[in-house]
Amino acid sequence: MTTRRALLSVIATFAAGGATAQPSWPARPVRLLVPFIPGSAPDVIARQLAERLSPLLGQPVVIENRPGAGGNIGFEAAARSAADGYTLLLGTNSLVINPALTRRPLGFDAFRDFAPVNLAFAMPHLLIVPPAGPESASALIAGLRARPDQNYASGGNGSGAHLAAEMFKAAARVQAVHVPFRGAPDIVNNVMAGTVQFGFPTLSTATELVRVGRLRALAVTSAARNHALPEVPPLADTLPGFDLVSWFAIMVPAGTPAHVIARVDEAVREALADPAFRARATADGSTAVGLGPERFAAFLRDESVKWGEAVRVSGATVD
Repeated sequence: MTTRRALLSVIATFAAGGATAQPSWPARPVRLLVPFIPGSAPDVIARQLAERLSPLLGQPVVIENRPGAGGNIGFEAAARSAADGYTLLLGTNSLVINPALTRRPLGFDAFRDFAPVNLAFAMPHLLIVPPAGPESASALIAGLRARPDQNYASGGNGSGAHLAAEMFKAAARVQAVHVPFRGAPDIVNNVMAGTVQFGFPTLSTATELVRVGRLRALAVTSAARNHALPEVPPLADTLPGFDLVSWFAIMVPAGTPAHVIARVDEAVREALADPAFRARATADGSTAVGLGPERFAAFLRDESVKWGEAVRVSGATVD
């Protein structure tokens, strides 16, 4: 009887341990892959999140920029990473835009290769011109109709700024020459220098330069005005129905353990609930969203349909 009781005690001990034990995570620094250059809107948001998530997770969250090909290089790097919880991805709507821009197979699939964690922020794009440029979106459109050889800058083929400009051209029925660069900072630098006539960077990239008069903002691409530049009208005032925002989310490689996904989602929600962090993170014009895994997954499916149709209508392509 004593032997039997001892055996049952051992079995109970192992069973209890097996039921409650989870691998300690994170046990070392966590990498946050950003598929865009330092200083771009995704990079700025990623760095703010990393700074706040580090103490919440108990380990440093380290930014690793992998720019190029409109985000595809970074997305592919994340898709090929181990699903061990030590690689996070700063996902953007380029994940669902880029596949619609090409017939060629890409090295990732937004639905097969990634698990959604939390859609943290959204932000409009900003229609900018040099300080001495047109004073309104209507004036810019009139100028483009008179001179269709004018240039616009983007952060690369298939980037949000590229597609925003193509959707603008289609809605306004104008033409302009696309000049792709490596990222959003290049858009503002070249518009300021007058080497291109306009561009559509994400709002945060250009806000301070607009405030000090080094750029002129003609419109935001969201349906309503933005709190960071409340004096700037929505493009929908000139082109009814125009509504375009970029979003920024935390994702992980498919197969990442569920408890890791839940912990990261919890940490992002906790960060967004912090009034000081929220105020600081949205000061540049972004809006805190905070969609968890299930709602983010549904949103991602809707976005794939929306952007696929937008690409088709605009005629944008990178082939």
